[in-house]
Amino acid sequence: MQKPNMTASVKPEIIVIAIDGPAGAGKSTVAKILARRLSISYLDTGAMYRALTFKALREKINLEDGSQLAELAKTTKIQLKASQFGLRIFLDGDDVSEEIRSVEVTNNTFYIARAPEVRAIMVGLQRQLGEQQSVVAEGRDIGTVVFPKATKKFYLDADFKERAQRRIKELQAKGKTVNEQQLQDELNDRDQKDFTRKVGPLKKADDAIVIDSTGLTAEETAEKILQYFNK
Repeated sequence: MQKPNMTASVKPEIIVIAIDGPAGAGKSTVAKILARRLSISYLDTGAMYRALTFKALREKINLEDGSQLAELAKTTKIQLKASQFGLRIFLDGDDVSEEIRSVEVTNNTFYIARAPEVRAIMVGLQRQLGEQQSVVAEGRDIGTVVFPKATKKFYLDADFKERAQRRIKELQAKGKTVNEQQLQDELNDRDQKDFTRKVGPLKKADDAIVIDSTGLTAEETAEKILQYFNK
């Protein structure tokens, strides 16, 4: 990965829509819809952390060692490529779009996301992508850290039980057996880690518009965001 660019300004002709929020709020699905409706790129920052987590697990790197993780990040190439099948994630040239969605990767991405050295590298890469083209970016610290000068910021949330049900349905749709109580416990634990980590914690930017997606479909949520965006 290239050295991070620590500037965060957005060129006037480039649109950056920042969407933050907890797991299961619908960020990825909504961001994809917005990107398609606006004919701009979709930047899945979470997938970038997942890809590095997948590699760290595969190479048996100590997830508690920030220095090792940073060295791994420096020698890793992560690419996001649009395709007819949606956004594909490439890790050192290999398509790992499905592998990075495993429960094991999900439960360990926290270690990668909290490492200051790794986040500095990732944020720099994300900013470079946002400076080159208009994007809809979603994650945990997009509006607060990655793109503090984004064109428009949104904080997408939903009731905890609904967020858990969305995750359960997502896994079941992939043919996986789900222990609902265990998944709820894992989601709650993930929330706590996201909100309390020292580097890039999940929080609403002061100028972000809060969107509650409880009871709304992804299309309805995207339409609500577009209404604010077009004002």
